[in-house]
Amino acid sequence: MSSVPLEIRMGRLEGAYEQISKRLDSIDARLDRLDAKIDALHLEVTTNFRWLVGMIFGTWVTTILAIFFHR
Repeated sequence: MSSVPLEIRMGRLEGAYEQISKRLDSIDARLDRLDAKIDALHLEVTTNFRWLVGMIFGTWVTTILAIFFHR
């Protein structure tokens, strides 16, 4: 058995657990910020996709109408 008293060893373990907890909290905060950035990117991509589909549809309709009403 170790010659270091039990209280000292328990204190070291408690300190280590506190450090681990702080590190995990830091990682959790960074992941929350990353999640917010991903959500903003998703919104931007969705908006751009809708604009692109709208322009393609408008171009297609204009082309079809030009073919039908051409003299």
